[in-house]
Amino acid sequence: MAYAALYSGGKDSTLALWLAQERGIEIDWLITVLPERNDSYMFHRPNLDMVPLLAEAMDIPLIQKGSSGVKEEELADLERALGSVDAEGVITGAVASRYQRDRIVEIATGKDLKVISPLWGMEPEEILEMLLEEGFECVIVGVAAMGLDDRWLGRELDRECVDELKAFNERYGINVAGEGGEYESLVLKAPNFRWGFEIVKACKNWDGHRGTYDIKSLRKRFYSAKRNF
Repeated sequence: MAYAALYSGGKDSTLALWLAQERGIEIDWLITVLPERNDSYMFHRPNLDMVPLLAEAMDIPLIQKGSSGVKEEELADLERALGSVDAEGVITGAVASRYQRDRIVEIATGKDLKVISPLWGMEPEEILEMLLEEGFECVIVGVAAMGLDDRWLGRELDRECVDELKAFNERYGINVAGEGGEYESLVLKAPNFRWGFEIVKACKNWDGHRGTYDIKSLRKRFYSAKRNF
């Protein structure tokens, strides 16, 4: 059965992809939708230009499609993206957003595609703990929540970071996995990467309330992967 994975380079889509592979599902394509707007309801935006490097590290063909980023119009863009490959199923990194998952399921159903969402319904803390346990290395590339200032931009999502996010959850009520848009991430190392990456050049953009960590270049970093797919 041929599968495509919706992929942004962030922790959720990368973890979902890896979990699908762990179940024996072969991923034939990665599909990345590139929204023009920063406030897309459906799609991740920061550092999407780094995704081709991550796809190369996983040795999976990448399909990139543009999107207006306008609410609801994005659905037609996603439908066209899924229609560009001869897949029978789609992997998503959806965790708790019914807005995103319901619309993906609606489009997939119309195309007779099976939808697999390995993270759906998982507790936010469980997702972060799994990332740490399985050796994922991620950096925070966008913040937009109380307590998350410019010092968080470019920060590694390590044990100390996770513990602080849990404390902010108790203090401010933020979702520790960023499901409410509190933060965005980019994966630099994963069990299904043939090599990892280190950041060579990046800059912070901060407006006093929210910001992004814009990565300009990455360098390959070789290591012994847990498993090669």
